[in-house]
Amino acid sequence: MEKAKWIIAFVGLLGIGGFLADFAIWETARQHMKNPAWPPHAKFHNAQTILMGIGLGALTFLLLFGIRPLGRGNFLAAACTASLYWISMVLATMFPGTAWSDPEFRTSTPKLLGIHPQQLLAYIVLGLLFAALLLAM
Repeated sequence: MEKAKWIIAFVGLLGIGGFLADFAIWETARQHMKNPAWPPHAKFHNAQTILMGIGLGALTFLLLFGIRPLGRGNFLAAACTASLYWISMVLATMFPGTAWSDPEFRTSTPKLLGIHPQQLLAYIVLGLLFAALLLAM
């Protein structure tokens, strides 16, 4: 379970990724929080998502490292907590009018293996979490 714990901790650490990608790193932030075309309410929800990712990551760490000994229940709760940000990202496109990128950035956003980089990252991270659960069994 030790290797699996560190995989889940790594995914929890990625909770800071929304802040970096959507606010701090110019190339991607210009498509999000630094995009002057975005209305204030869209930025509000992006900020909400950024903070949710950080909060879920912090909760993941608390579940993994804050309670000793680490029992199966807290381990599974940490895995679920770490997955919520990424599952919601994958499922968000089920809502009408959503897209992986805004129209003005579609051609400048590179496709990796034919899909949007965020989508690929979400699939990789969810695969890591699944592998961690298999390791812990």
